[in-house]
Amino acid sequence: MSKKVLVAMSGGVDSSVAALILKEQGYEVIGAHMKLWDYVDVGADFYKDGRCCTIDSITDWRLVCDAINAPFYVLNMSAHFRDTVIENFVSEYKDGRTPNPCVQCNSDVKWNTFLKKAKELGCDYMATGHYAIIEKMATGRFTIRKGVDGTRDQSYVLWGVSQEALSKTLMPLGTLLKKEVREIARKHKLRTAEKAESREICFIVDDNYRRFLTEYEQKRNREFKEGELLHEDGRLLGKHKGTPFYTIGQRKGLGLTYPVPLYVKEIDVKNNKVIVSENDSLFKDRLTAKEINWVGGKPQSKEFSAEVKIRYLHEPADSTVLCLSDNKVEIKFKDMQRAITPGQSVVWYQNDCLLGGGYIV
Repeated sequence: MSKKVLVAMSGGVDSSVAALILKEQGYEVIGAHMKLWDYVDVGADFYKDGRCCTIDSITDWRLVCDAINAPFYVLNMSAHFRDTVIENFVSEYKDGRTPNPCVQCNSDVKWNTFLKKAKELGCDYMATGHYAIIEKMATGRFTIRKGVDGTRDQSYVLWGVSQEALSKTLMPLGTLLKKEVREIARKHKLRTAEKAESREICFIVDDNYRRFLTEYEQKRNREFKEGELLHEDGRLLGKHKGTPFYTIGQRKGLGLTYPVPLYVKEIDVKNNKVIVSENDSLFKDRLTAKEINWVGGKPQSKEFSAEVKIRYLHEPADSTVLCLSDNKVEIKFKDMQRAITPGQSVVWYQNDCLLGGGYIV
């Protein structure tokens, strides 16, 4: 009897080809699209800016499933997504941090709610179109390895996925290059073969998070207050428009005229201040992270060497990871790193193996 798998049709060509590959491997495939948000909640121009979760996109995925003879469902998870991912996104910015909602979505929605739905449908596994590799180690634990395509590797956003979830997950694209995925889709004449991709936040449909935050708060009769914009030496340079509109390392949008470029160095939410500095002041040699998930298992020693990424498109940096507790680490970099940002995820690897990750404090 064939194993049954629920495939998350959450994007374009990637999830389509993932479903096709699993079908060819003999799995009984069910396609499902997660409806994660409503335009009434996220705003922007539906016709100008909408790129996913539209009727046209859902039709594309339905036709892909028809082409591979697989049933297709739309799962309404918008209320749960709003209460967990979107509310967290807004509250993190209000607290002076810069969140990565994809990480939150993966751990709380895709590998929680979606996996439960897979079990309800009698599926043995769930599957996604992520460019990463799940591997069972000799210890019996499941770990994540970087995808073969270094330009598409998505292991960074998967550090929060639990062992139980990994044991029930298939990622058939991890050993493929993006161009190979496109070629497979073209060969089988899949409707999504030429569909454009986006690496932006799915519910910020116009890529303008400041517009989104403003409208989201206005609908709840809340607003952001102006405050002082200060040089790191204490001089008042102007006014900021609200601390959530700024991130560490930001240069554009400060509204300042100054002899040299200035960047956001610190966000002081308590005192409603934004502190700026010249570029050299943005570099640090260490960080602290919390809420750790040891994907590869707890380390044998309290201190070990690793390659560390402090953001998705960051080049891994040679570092030392010091375990302060089971849930907290300090990371010391061999070379100073620019714009270490509270709220972002930090992950660490040895070779291509994801050892763990957490949130930068």
